[in-house]
Amino acid sequence: MSAAPSSKHEYSIACMPADGIGPEVIGAGVEVLKTMSEASGGAFKFHFEDYDWSSETYKKLGKYIPDGGLERLKKHDAIFFGAVGAPDIPDHISLWGLRLAICQPLQQYANVRPTKILRGTESPLRKAKTGDLDWVIIRENSEGEYAGQGGRSHQGQPWETSTEVSIFTRHCVERLMRFAFEIAQKRARKRITVVTKSNAQRNGMVMWDEIAAHVAKEFPDVEMDKMLVDAMTCRMVLQPNSIDTIVATNLHADILSDLAAALAGSIGIAPTSNLDPTRQHPSMFEPIHGSAFDITGKGVANPIGTFWTAAEMLRWLGEETAADKLMECIEEVCGDGILTRDLGGTAGTKEVTEAVCEAVRKSYGSSK
Repeated sequence: MSAAPSSKHEYSIACMPADGIGPEVIGAGVEVLKTMSEASGGAFKFHFEDYDWSSETYKKLGKYIPDGGLERLKKHDAIFFGAVGAPDIPDHISLWGLRLAICQPLQQYANVRPTKILRGTESPLRKAKTGDLDWVIIRENSEGEYAGQGGRSHQGQPWETSTEVSIFTRHCVERLMRFAFEIAQKRARKRITVVTKSNAQRNGMVMWDEIAAHVAKEFPDVEMDKMLVDAMTCRMVLQPNSIDTIVATNLHADILSDLAAALAGSIGIAPTSNLDPTRQHPSMFEPIHGSAFDITGKGVANPIGTFWTAAEMLRWLGEETAADKLMECIEEVCGDGILTRDLGGTAGTKEVTEAVCEAVRKSYGSSK
């Protein structure tokens, strides 16, 4: 069972770099976290345990997670995950074999993706600047369109049939919706947008809307509005200042959060938290950029998304001050123009990592 926040200052972290640029960025993230621990004088400590589960594991064993693997993960306070996916393995096999095979059994039902324009970075939106775009997207992470229900029959025939069944249960929608409203309530604007598609999906999505309206009554101080998912894409581009907290289904939030990252400047800066709000199981933290085999091994991967992810992990573990300090260091480095090429800069992974580590040392009053 994971520790409650602030109950201790020594944490066991499962490191799972997995595929592509995963080892590069997770390695950078571990370096930054170790630097923070040292610079803080041991105010908090990490014990990292490496898990080499990856597509190479699948090629050797025929499965991503060895027997008993999930039980091993349960002993940790958090999971620091890189990316899964390889060119020679179909994506549905890698995704269901590792990432979803962890998220769903460990009931990490709340996927949280914050978005903002960092200092020193530019949004493709014409007039948006730092401070104009500050969102958090709450994604249902256990069922919905990714429930895995369905099948195929008569393969290869003209009448071949496939079904992909979306599953929405009152229990799962309600717990996610309540979690989202709690997040919105803690934010300054106290505003939430419930994203839906109930005009066309008249069963699951109508229930989604009904549950949202029901839960909203418990939070009278939170302003709620509702948007169809297609209209929401337009609003994110044309009226970013009107948005604060977003809650959406597994599929809808998956798409909207990638759009959000692009609008903030790059998918390379975006973090994800896969949370079990009950804390019965460890939560998993990952940058959202994927395995990016086209740049693997070139030393150019943007580690900022991983550092932001590390900050979110610190926050979840109860180290709020350290999380705020790390985010300030990230923005300081970006503001100084030390950026990878996806953000218009020329720095590599190593240079950005070294700069953030040095900023961390200075923030704690120490330096090399």
